[in-house]
Amino acid sequence: MSIKGDMPTNVDSIQKKQSLKGYIPIHTHSLTADSFLEFDLYIYDGQNMVLYRSAKLPLTSETCGELVKQNLNRLYISVNQRHEYQEYLRTHIGRILADKSVDDFTKSSIVYDSAKEMVRDVFADPTKGQNIKDCRAFVEATVLYVLEGENAFLNMLKVMSFDYSVFTHSVNVCTFSLALAHAAGIAKTSELIELATGAMLHDIGKGRIPESILFKPGPLDQSEWVTMRRHPQWGVELMSETDLIPEASYVPILQHHERQNGGGYPTGLGGDDIHTYGKIVAIADVFDAMTTNRVYRAAEGTFSTLKTMSEQDEGFDESLLRQFIQLMGPMRPDAV
Repeated sequence: MSIKGDMPTNVDSIQKKQSLKGYIPIHTHSLTADSFLEFDLYIYDGQNMVLYRSAKLPLTSETCGELVKQNLNRLYISVNQRHEYQEYLRTHIGRILADKSVDDFTKSSIVYDSAKEMVRDVFADPTKGQNIKDCRAFVEATVLYVLEGENAFLNMLKVMSFDYSVFTHSVNVCTFSLALAHAAGIAKTSELIELATGAMLHDIGKGRIPESILFKPGPLDQSEWVTMRRHPQWGVELMSETDLIPEASYVPILQHHERQNGGGYPTGLGGDDIHTYGKIVAIADVFDAMTTNRVYRAAEGTFSTLKTMSEQDEGFDESLLRQFIQLMGPMRPDAV
């Protein structure tokens, strides 16, 4: 009897998965009133996708109000129109984050999901000028949001993915770096934007690394490490081709693997020769890498990760790491 009782649930799950195939869920609150959409909107009725609103039609205040009344927090778009939706978000992100009717947790979810897709586009074509301009504009809006919202950083932590990908990692590192910089006393908005831009793009040079090395499910051999260690310099070269990010934003791209003890790469800088931006992103980079799940190993917990990072031979800036521990200790839930 128990087997038969389970069957409808399994069948329903399979049918739902098949129905959702080819569609992407989006936050209803990511749509702003009095705007035009370049993508179709769908509703899942429990069995099938139903066209709710065709592209090119204006999205009125009445339409948005009706969605709220029906408690439709999620709509769907076709995967074929992902780029149109992302372009819409980048154009309207300022209005979305300024909308006081949208709660902070939802805003953080919209920012996080959109940032992942934006980084995906940048990695797909890092020398496309529009991609870099979009990245800068998005980072600026995110910085302003995090600075103005009391719980913005905490909400960003809640929506973070603990499963590693180069896209989620880039967004996580940007978020951690921004929070640490602010805690460390960097208060100028322009400087936080410089840092956050470089942090978001810190691994862009990995786009030149063969996938066989980048996604190898195990330790790299010596020759593979030689290739991997070139990604900071490659990142600077790629961004130099566009010449669209602030000069200071190149620093974390180049220096996020340098260490205080001179044991890092690509140039073995140490101590005061490493810029503060580089020191901050180095901490954020390692912390996120250790506390997210990889194909070849499970995530470590926050406490054990911070303990390991505090060991002297790890080469992190002691003052910044101490501030990061104070910031992260009570905030991020353990992954183990």
